[in-house]
Amino acid sequence: MARIRQGEVRESAVTRRFTSVLAVDTNGRGFTEITGAVAAFLGGIGASEGEVSVFCRHTSASLTLQENADPDVKTDLLTALERLAPEHAGWVHDSEGPDDMPAHIKAVLTGVHLAVPVIGGRMALGTWQGLYLVEHRVRPHRRELVVAFVGEAH
Repeated sequence: MARIRQGEVRESAVTRRFTSVLAVDTNGRGFTEITGAVAAFLGGIGASEGEVSVFCRHTSASLTLQENADPDVKTDLLTALERLAPEHAGWVHDSEGPDDMPAHIKAVLTGVHLAVPVIGGRMALGTWQGLYLVEHRVRPHRRELVVAFVGEAH
């Protein structure tokens, strides 16, 4: 039987909220790591304890929290998503090209919102975790991400 242990419980009064928009120029289909940009946002506002969220304002791109050590993981994830929603599969919605409807499906599968606890001014990410914008369209795009922090800040 698995053993579960609870750590220290911290109480804080949520007193502040900060938001910003990140403009990300993608290179076309693939992963763009945004961990550093979100960390810089937190450092810039003096975040201490709370939660940071990232929201993608698009329907053909998405967000994911994934391994940031081995680039083969990102390659395999793109391959898997392509198998799940290939181009030229008879999609009805193709007014913006054959990659458009598959991009919408991939965004549904991966999601457009992330929320990460912030402890001691840093995202409470695991050792190999990073935040990524996933571009599902073939050509480059400028994507907007809304970043919000709720919690204590100095």
